[in-house]
Amino acid sequence: MYERKIPVDLKCPLRLTMSLIDSKWKSCILDELRYKSLRPSELHKIFPEATPRVLDLQLKELVEDGLVSKTIFPELPPRSEYAITPLGMTLIPIIDAMLEWGTNNITIFERKYGKQSKL
Repeated sequence: MYERKIPVDLKCPLRLTMSLIDSKWKSCILDELRYKSLRPSELHKIFPEATPRVLDLQLKELVEDGLVSKTIFPELPPRSEYAITPLGMTLIPIIDAMLEWGTNNITIFERKYGKQSKL
């Protein structure tokens, strides 16, 4: 796992929360897992612009932080699934607020990236 060069400020709740979801894909992964458990290959299909290595690393970190669980099924070939945990579900209102803010302020993104931007 990635070791931080600068320690997390334990006195700042905002920094603590951001330390769990601060990467590009973690919030998106949690958002997808809120609906159903998914296999790694399904997540790779949902986020084709993310490299498999990055997605796998971020899934591993989400599991280590207790936001996502990984189930490995004892069968051949081995199969695994990821599911959001009750702790991970507590972040969904934050993700919903970010989704709503992005939708309500889409003109900012259209000015910055052009109208072809997909949100």
